[in-house]
Amino acid sequence: MQAKLPQLSPDELKRRRRRSLALALTLGALVLLIFAVTLAKLGPQVLQRPL
Repeated sequence: MQAKLPQLSPDELKRRRRRSLALALTLGALVLLIFAVTLAKLGPQVLQRPL
């Protein structure tokens, strides 16, 4: 059985989209921060290793 979802107004859809975008940007920034901290802890030699 499928539940019927309430219809959202255009204003509510706009707010949902902005909130989703803000959440995505925050998550992306967190990933980049963790990556940068990891590289900083490993040091510059991590980029000069043989493949």
